[in-house]
Amino acid sequence: SPEDPAVMWQFAEAVRGLADGCQELGIPVTGGNVSFYNQTGAVAIHPTPIVGVLGVLEDVAKRIPMGFSHEGDILFLLGETTAEFSGSEWAWVMHEHLGGRPPKVDFGREQAIAGLMARAAESELVRSAHDLSDGGLAQALVESCLRKGIGASVSVGEDAFVALFSESASRVLVSVPIGHRQAFEALVAEQEIPLTVLGATGGKALVVKDQFEVPLDELRSAWTDTLPKLFG
Repeated sequence: SPEDPAVMWQFAEAVRGLADGCQELGIPVTGGNVSFYNQTGAVAIHPTPIVGVLGVLEDVAKRIPMGFSHEGDILFLLGETTAEFSGSEWAWVMHEHLGGRPPKVDFGREQAIAGLMARAAESELVRSAHDLSDGGLAQALVESCLRKGIGASVSVGEDAFVALFSESASRVLVSVPIGHRQAFEALVAEQEIPLTVLGATGGKALVVKDQFEVPLDELRSAWTDTLPKLFG
């Protein structure tokens, strides 16, 4: 309810943040709609601006899907990961905590990655790309594997917790055909964007080396059965 000062402050600050981002990135806002009082009794939804963005693809055949489509592709992580967990899925699921300072956003890095991905798409260097947001790398890997039923094997370094569940901004999980690896790495180097080799696609499980291995069937069951179970 906007009659609650704390709720109204949260909503207003979220909208101001969106406005700052749109100005920095040169994105026009053509319209909007507001719906308040979304609650049942004393239980309300979180103040939630929802954004729809439209773009134009000159050649739809060069679109980049989010799911892994071929075995043996190289998996890269574009961008830099730091320990940013405030407001994250991990914080909510494990501790039912929603608060703290959200991940920092570098609009210059955001623009650079967007431009890089557009060039990679035009040159057909990339087979798939998935942004890292809710749930971090772990969630992006699961969704990418389940899209077409192709697994992956990755290494995430010594601090697996941060690597898998941090929600640092301006990051993308990318799969690249092995024959395009050199050209893709050269393109990324031009933009001076951090690039990490994670592993490769293939198999029928998501394998995080030295951490865990989960069959895709088990992941798909968790993905599809959760909501029906909540409703009995």
